[in-house]
Amino acid sequence: MVKNTSYMFVTGPNVVKTVTHEAVTAEQLGGAETHASKSGVSHFACENEIDAINKIKDLLNYMPQNCEDEAPRNEYQLKNEYRERLNSIIPQTASMPYDIREVVEEVADEASFFEVHKGYAENIVVGFARLAGRSIGIVANQPAFMAGVLDIKASIKGARFVRFCDCFNIPLLVLEDVPGFLPGTDQEWNGIISHGAKLLFAFSEATVPRVTVITRKAYGGAYCVMNSKHIGADMNYAWPSAEIAVMGAKGAAEIIFKREISTAEDPETKWLEKEKQYSDKFANPYRAAERGFVDEVIEPAETRQKLIHAFKMLENKVVNLPRKKHGNIPL
Repeated sequence: MVKNTSYMFVTGPNVVKTVTHEAVTAEQLGGAETHASKSGVSHFACENEIDAINKIKDLLNYMPQNCEDEAPRNEYQLKNEYRERLNSIIPQTASMPYDIREVVEEVADEASFFEVHKGYAENIVVGFARLAGRSIGIVANQPAFMAGVLDIKASIKGARFVRFCDCFNIPLLVLEDVPGFLPGTDQEWNGIISHGAKLLFAFSEATVPRVTVITRKAYGGAYCVMNSKHIGADMNYAWPSAEIAVMGAKGAAEIIFKREISTAEDPETKWLEKEKQYSDKFANPYRAAERGFVDEVIEPAETRQKLIHAFKMLENKVVNLPRKKHGNIPL
């Protein structure tokens, strides 16, 4: 949509004012910025018609001619794909935010990332990029916004993008740093269970190559939803900073060791002790790797090399689905 000139709504401002007595302009009700940030109906809010046409051209560069073709691929000469900067992106403190786009820029081919739905559900980042010349779709949690937690809007945004990529044979890369689903009455009453299941369903049904890199947090049900081995991911890598567990150490210690903490002479000290015990045991990717939930724990700087090899290996992936009309997506 083009800002200040394009509008979409089921009922216009005059009808809204007559029925609900709300005074609203066309721009506020259904303008480009409104649909790009609030409703999610528009994927791009463009400055003018030329900007809109250019974005369409950029988008089509990442797509095949039709759903029967393979994802586009440009010629690419492999060189030194080691990215030293990836070793220093994750903050030393687990609660500190960072911009996942920095990881995307280092992993993808130079200046190839084309973000979709940028202003909507900013706690998840989706978009197209090229990896060694080949089009891929990227789904990434964004720790710099709401700590990267999954909520209703993020789940819908991610699910829509995953299904789009699967429609057009575009492989999927998932960059995971998710502390869980957003708690609260607003989320529960508005159906986070069914909306979160849309993202789970989309990944589970996708037949394109699917690779995940866990950069830091991977907690609980959100870990499973973000293209885990448990729902059919092809390759899963983890950085040494990855924490794969039911929940964070503080909350887990409070629940698991509740009796010991409550009966201790100094409950606060005992809580900290148990928190450290849980953290030492589970706040790393090696337990998950032992059980086969992670294929390899890698140095962050090697991520691009590993991904190029993984997607190369998965080029001829074939999935034989059961005969059916379609899956029953949780709507």
